[in-house]
Parts: sequence; structure tokens; C-alpha cells
Amino acid sequence: MTEQKANVYYNGELAGVLVKTTHEYYFVYSDKYYDDKNKPAISLSFPKTQKEYKSKYLFPFFFGLLTEGVNKKIQCKILKIDEKDYFTRLIKTAHTDTIGAITIKEIK
Repeated sequence: MTEQKANVYYNGELAGVLVKTTHEYYFVYSDKYYDDKNKPAISLSFPKTQKEYKSKYLFPFFFGLLTEGVNKKIQCKILKIDEKDYFTRLIKTAHTDTIGAITIKEIK
């Protein structure tokens, strides 16, 4: 099974891990972040009432961090990424200069 992983940060603090396997995606809050009642959920779609989330597709919340249009084409050309490889696009482009509190960093 092929697997890609990325740390998900909320305002620079590790909030959880996003994983893509051959058949699904999942997001898991880190124990430390999940257990801290003062830390907010990373989004309304990932409330801290649940620690693990699964989907057959990249979650819309993370998909929303991807660029579109001309910027998408430029990024994909420069980084040599398939435009439909959403996870790779996410880990290669959402580690800096994102809108909002979330950044994504690849786990190698």
C-alpha cells in the first residue's frame, strides 16, 4: 500500500496528521492537540469531538487550500505535479503563505 503523510499545523502548532493511502484519506488529531481543551478544532468540518476522520476523497477543507486557474497551472508546471494529484499539490504548496491558520508540511 502506498502512503503519503503530512503534518497539519494550526498557527504553527502541530494539530494532526493527514494521510493518503491507496484507497482513502484520513486526518487524525495529535494526542497533545486533541487533549488540550483550549485548542480549537482546525475547522468546523473537523470538530474535536472525534479524533479520526476518513474519506475516499481529499477532504473539502484541505482541497480548499489548493490554488486554482492560472496559479494551479504554473505551480504544477514548475513543480512537475499532475494537476489531479491533489495530495502532492497540497504538500508541495501549502507549507507557506497559506490563507488562514493552517499549513501543511510533508512527512518524508
